[in-house]
Amino acid sequence: MSFGAPLWFLALLVVPGIVAAYVVHERRAGARSRALISAPLLAAVAPRRPRWRRHVPVALQVLAVTGLIVALAKPQTTRAVTVEQATVVVVTDRSGSMLATDVAPNRLVAARNAAQTFVDATPDTLRLGAIAFNQRATVLANPTRDHDAVRAALGTIRAAGSTATGDAITSALEMIQRAGSQETEIDPFTGLRRETVKAPPSAIVLLSDGKSVRGGSLTEAAEKAKELKIPVYTVALGTQSGTITGSDGQVRDVPPDVQAMREVAQTTGGEAFAISDAQELDRVYESLGSKLAKEDRKQEVSSTFAGTALLLILLGALASIRWFGRVI
Repeated sequence: MSFGAPLWFLALLVVPGIVAAYVVHERRAGARSRALISAPLLAAVAPRRPRWRRHVPVALQVLAVTGLIVALAKPQTTRAVTVEQATVVVVTDRSGSMLATDVAPNRLVAARNAAQTFVDATPDTLRLGAIAFNQRATVLANPTRDHDAVRAALGTIRAAGSTATGDAITSALEMIQRAGSQETEIDPFTGLRRETVKAPPSAIVLLSDGKSVRGGSLTEAAEKAKELKIPVYTVALGTQSGTITGSDGQVRDVPPDVQAMREVAQTTGGEAFAISDAQELDRVYESLGSKLAKEDRKQEVSSTFAGTALLLILLGALASIRWFGRVI
């Protein structure tokens, strides 16, 4: 829990003062009774007051004051809430190495099925985009709430070519920026109007099964995503023993570049996954589909503390009336 106005906690210093003043008052009241009335008559003239009940109303009032001070400090809790305007772009490798069969039935089919599982796991309010890439990035679907269209587009992915992962991330970032809303800002010093594009809360889910050998720098693309505050969740698909047979009949090793994918995720604030099983890939994508539709937001809970304090005040007053015939 955090607090929006923590300086109000200084007011809690009055609470010990209230308690001390009450203790002094009780002692003086008892001393005055003993001084004015002789000991033999004390029990008859001044019957003994209830020991604990007389303290209950005051204790409730002190707790109420404490609760009101905490409410003034604006307590906040972090809760996961659905993001209405979020945009997620699913970026899927379609290079020739995706035909390796170390992930059954092959990497491409497993990736295609998992991407569609991801779409199914996201709420209708989430805007989804899709990109497939080999040596170039191809936009399959611009960000939309028409999830059926995105699902159908993902089903068209076919494997061929080499890998340019940096270009794929760059294309996804450009797609997200184009989906942003245009806002007008006024410079407080010059009074000039300035048009800016505000990107919605966004994320990229990147699946690749090999080393980036074409196009722009993967590191630079990750740094750009970090600058734009767009996390990239990476999936390195396949095993170190994965192979494909080329058109020339030669068998080539196609291990996933797990380290590069991990570095992209770490740089951008996303998460990295190394997947060697189709069922595991489905589970990860389904989990991400639910997770990326929400974000942690601070919500003020001052009303809870204020309401509790008012209830304590009411209980204290009722207890005092019930036991002593007065409000306080």
